[in-house]
Amino acid sequence: MDPAPRPFTRSRSDRIIAGVLGGIAQRFGWSSTLLRVLFVLVSIASAAFPGIVVYLILWLLMPEEST
Repeated sequence: MDPAPRPFTRSRSDRIIAGVLGGIAQRFGWSSTLLRVLFVLVSIASAAFPGIVVYLILWLLMPEEST
C-alpha cells in the first residue's frame, strides 16, 4: 500500500513571501524556482490580478507546515 500523500502546507524553509509555492513544489516533488517562474509568467499573461488573488487565497487556506 502506498503511503498517504503529503498534505498541502506552506513551506517554512522554502519561502520568498509566504511559502505557498514552496509548499506546492515540496508536495509534488517539483523545483520551487521553476514553479515560481511559471507562476509569474502565467500571472503576467493573465493581467497579474488573478494570480495575486489565487496566491492570497492559498496563503489564507494552506496551513503552515509543522516543525
